[in-house]
Amino acid sequence: MREFLNTAFYWVVTELTTLLGFGLAIVFIAHLIRQKRSPSSTLAWLLAIVLIPYIGVPFYILFGGRKMKRMAARKQRVYAPGTPKKADLIDFDTQRLLRSYGVPEESQGNRVEIVETGEEAYARLVEMIEGAQSTLFIMTFVLSNDEVGRALIEMLTRKAESGVTVRLLIDDVGSWWLPRRALAPLIKAGGQVAYFMPVFHIPFRGRANLRNHRKIAVADHRLAFAGGMNLTASYIGPLADPARWRDLAVMVEGPTVDDLEWLFFSDWKFATGEDLAMQFPRPLEPSHNHAPATLSHRPGNSVVQVVASGPDVEGDPLFESLLSLVFFARERIWILTPYFVPDEMLVRGLALAARRGVDVRLIVPWKSNHPITDVAREGYLRELHEAGASVLLYRPTMLHAKAVIFDDKLVAIGSPNMDNRSLFLNYEVALYIFSAESVGETARWAERLMAGSTVYEPKRGASREIAESVLRLVSPLL
Repeated sequence: MREFLNTAFYWVVTELTTLLGFGLAIVFIAHLIRQKRSPSSTLAWLLAIVLIPYIGVPFYILFGGRKMKRMAARKQRVYAPGTPKKADLIDFDTQRLLRSYGVPEESQGNRVEIVETGEEAYARLVEMIEGAQSTLFIMTFVLSNDEVGRALIEMLTRKAESGVTVRLLIDDVGSWWLPRRALAPLIKAGGQVAYFMPVFHIPFRGRANLRNHRKIAVADHRLAFAGGMNLTASYIGPLADPARWRDLAVMVEGPTVDDLEWLFFSDWKFATGEDLAMQFPRPLEPSHNHAPATLSHRPGNSVVQVVASGPDVEGDPLFESLLSLVFFARERIWILTPYFVPDEMLVRGLALAARRGVDVRLIVPWKSNHPITDVAREGYLRELHEAGASVLLYRPTMLHAKAVIFDDKLVAIGSPNMDNRSLFLNYEVALYIFSAESVGETARWAERLMAGSTVYEPKRGASREIAESVLRLVSPLL
């Protein structure tokens, strides 16, 4: 009798567990289908949930979120309401697409400086911090406890002690290994530090996979630094280092600074509840008086547009604008990215552009710091190579720059990689710079990288092609 009861008990538990698993799978499949995803992303998650529900469902709970409507509704708008300084400057279909998502129009009168090396970036940041008189707002993905990170924290501490308002926002996952004690002097001096969407937070506010990858620094409401560089010795430093990762950043002065600062305000309020926009209201017209000494206060001639993406943004304006620009390009599309695991539509658009005679060049590192993405990218590289695009592998060191040049009119520089995570998941920001001078400067920098690159040659072998095909199928999950 006891044996019968034990058997019956285990049978009931097994059946209930199975029913619960299938029930949860159905719930999450319904949630998955309702979300606006690419077909490849939907299929990859669907296979994971159906074929391995005991793994797929927990992973979907932790990493499957994309757009979080309730959270976005609570978050301050990423773009400022009412921007009278803006004007219709560029008649692009892409601009109309961006405006349909509420992206601010491009602004004129900006002075832009392309920052090409880690030592130059470090020098600009130091000048920016030391020259700040009233406010310093810094947001980064990675802040390390190395010589660079410690030096920057020490500088910020001194500025806070002198009465400058200092706010530092770091991503909880990107800066996971930064000990809290390293920030104690800054906090004691009056600076404020916040972690964006902590993983272990009660109550649970977000998903572990939605990370803030934006890198922005703003001083005195008038000077901004943005791009792909993290605050660690791998990216920046006082001395030249041939092993340092190659990356790009932008120094900008002008109306665009308002848009970058507002984006910081939005992320800061979400992380802390403090409304900096109320403390520092936007001027009706941009002022260039008393600008920091790092750039001249003379108005510039660059037209710049700030394009943000992420769970706090309606739709996918960054991805869709890049896709639109790919289809409208007539002369060239040059892409620099550390990781190339993009959406199928973007790859197909680039292949079509190459076939219709556009000069398509893709520069990626020979080996990145994520080996699995290097294998996953192989099928995409082969497709572009076979379409006639130039695929180049940069060998001297890790290439971490994120830039795209379209014809001679526009260069996009910022934090997004050419992968599904940056284009559809993470909080990202890019600067669309409509300046022949900036385009030319970035193109010349890219050409110097090409000189240190080797031409891609497709790797053959049945086992490799099978592995590539499998990874391509699950690439939306990477």
